[in-house]
Amino acid sequence: MQCRIVSIGNELLIGDTVNTNASWLGDVLTEAGIEVTHVYTIGDDLQIMKEVLEESLSASDLVITTGGLGPTHDDITKQAVTELFDCELVLDESVLKFIKKVFKKRNIPFSQSNYHQAEVPDCCEVFFNTQGTAPGMWFDRDGVKLAVLPGVPHEMKHLVNEKVLPRIRKINGETEFRRSHYITTAGIGESTLSDEIIGSLDDVLPDHVSVAYLPSTQGTRIRISAFGRSDKEIDDRIGIVISHIKKKAGKYIIGEGKDWNLSQSVGELLVEKGLTISVAESCTGGHIANAITDVPGSSRYMLGGLIAYANSVKVNQLGVLSDDLESQGAVSKVVALQMAKGVAERLGADIGISTTGVAGPGGGTKEKPVGTVWIGCWSSKEHFAIRARFTNDRLINKERSSAVALEIVRRSILGIDEMPYGFKKQSA
Repeated sequence: MQCRIVSIGNELLIGDTVNTNASWLGDVLTEAGIEVTHVYTIGDDLQIMKEVLEESLSASDLVITTGGLGPTHDDITKQAVTELFDCELVLDESVLKFIKKVFKKRNIPFSQSNYHQAEVPDCCEVFFNTQGTAPGMWFDRDGVKLAVLPGVPHEMKHLVNEKVLPRIRKINGETEFRRSHYITTAGIGESTLSDEIIGSLDDVLPDHVSVAYLPSTQGTRIRISAFGRSDKEIDDRIGIVISHIKKKAGKYIIGEGKDWNLSQSVGELLVEKGLTISVAESCTGGHIANAITDVPGSSRYMLGGLIAYANSVKVNQLGVLSDDLESQGAVSKVVALQMAKGVAERLGADIGISTTGVAGPGGGTKEKPVGTVWIGCWSSKEHFAIRARFTNDRLINKERSSAVALEIVRRSILGIDEMPYGFKKQSA
């Protein structure tokens, strides 16, 4: 079964709203064995809407639209499908009753325009929407299915899971579906990982199995996908590939699962080893502490942190020597080392991590260009710092610095001497 997704709304075209709906739909539909061939993003234009829908319905098995079902004048999706299917809008009393109940509960006045949300084409099956006020709709024209869904993400997802996917599974019957397994790595570039560490997969890649590398500022995720008629069939197909990747890239792997991240990996290791951590951040501005505390239960190992942005804070709160700041500058090995040790000693943590750098876009020099970051690490076993050079983008520099700092902690706990991305340890 092939599908086209049509995302509707001027706000998507001009950048006011990020189109997360299409991304989510592409993921869940592919996992259900549906081939997504096209994703359209169109504005609130009746003629364009009708043209795109007409073309999509003539060239695919399933079309899903999101957006344009609200009560305002620019919400014209129902008008488009009504004209396309040559039918009429009728008032659905059950939907109207529910909408009035929602407005009353929220103590919101019910206006005339809200009546329009209870109007649906008389040629569709109504998807009752318990998560909002805009019902979804299901059309069937000569075997081609059209699902018209609200644009509010949680409402759309609810209707897809509760209404659309069950119908798709019933139509597809015993056809193959796809499932993906994710392996997350950190501290190694995508090309190095794929070309030098893992290498060619031609000899181990079975039919119906594919591998993709998905890089980010956190690291690189490896997606192993396979089609099959059952979970066992898919497991058999991808198992040999997973084993091969783990054997080749073992020390770079931080976990498995689509949403696994560095903070979770570091947290699990700290709990397992009974260790605590504290952070002293300058250029990352609390980014590391935020990432660590995003993990539920992080109070078991995260003692606290300090955003030592000003030199006076580095001196008075962390014990950094004024003479070193004067002679070496804040962005230096000696300052990173003292920050890491200072925060660990003052908060009583087993591990201290620090960052100090030139985040940008200004402030760089020939010796310390924008993107230069020193990351310090202290524990009872070792005390060192690494010098990194990232980009000219301030936010990316904060993200990458934080990710490298967390990966340094992970490797330090595991006794892996090699530093992320080939950075060199510089001992105190």
